[in-house]
Amino acid sequence: MSRSGKDRETRVRTAKKRTASSTRWLQRQLNDPYVKQAKAEGYRSRAAYKLIELDEKFGLLKGIERVVDLGIAPGGWSQVVRKVKPKAHVVGIDLLEVEPIEGVTIFQMDFMDDTAPAVLEEALGGKADLVMSDMAANTVGHKQTDHLRTMGLVEAGAWFAVENLAPNGTFLAKVLAGGTDNDLLTLLKKHFRTVKHAKPPASRKGSSEWYVIAQGFKG
Repeated sequence: MSRSGKDRETRVRTAKKRTASSTRWLQRQLNDPYVKQAKAEGYRSRAAYKLIELDEKFGLLKGIERVVDLGIAPGGWSQVVRKVKPKAHVVGIDLLEVEPIEGVTIFQMDFMDDTAPAVLEEALGGKADLVMSDMAANTVGHKQTDHLRTMGLVEAGAWFAVENLAPNGTFLAKVLAGGTDNDLLTLLKKHFRTVKHAKPPASRKGSSEWYVIAQGFKG
């Protein structure tokens, strides 16, 4: 501790093979209280606190029994669900290999695969109460292209939710600055009673990410 009572900021030296941007990223990680808290509490990523904060505001996990985690890697969101609702059935799906999580069934496959809905529903034992997605497309460095690619994933996730949610279910997804586009917003408003946007405190101020929360699936 410093004399002021605050933790000293960890500074990262620029290594020969490390770019300035990666050095800034590493320094931000080392000094991020959410990263430190995640490590202390056993969560795989700081993103866990985004779900915790969104749940506190919108009651996302209240009364749920079946959850689908689209793009589950590395697994922080499913860890939160298991902690808050230990009896809930949780199924995750991702193109990436994900380390096992106790109580969570994980499939390494594309959620847009034609066989995915049946596989996930069978594993859940029924329709989902919550479909959640913290996915973002791999960036190519072109802002508009990156935005379109990520929003394309969100729209695919929304259609998956519409086809696989139980009545009164919830869809939660990460979107980028500007929120949902008109077509997606129309889709969500048609199928859900309420559609809202939020930026939880755990989401970095400089980040363009927001979250869309669609609740009360009409079935």
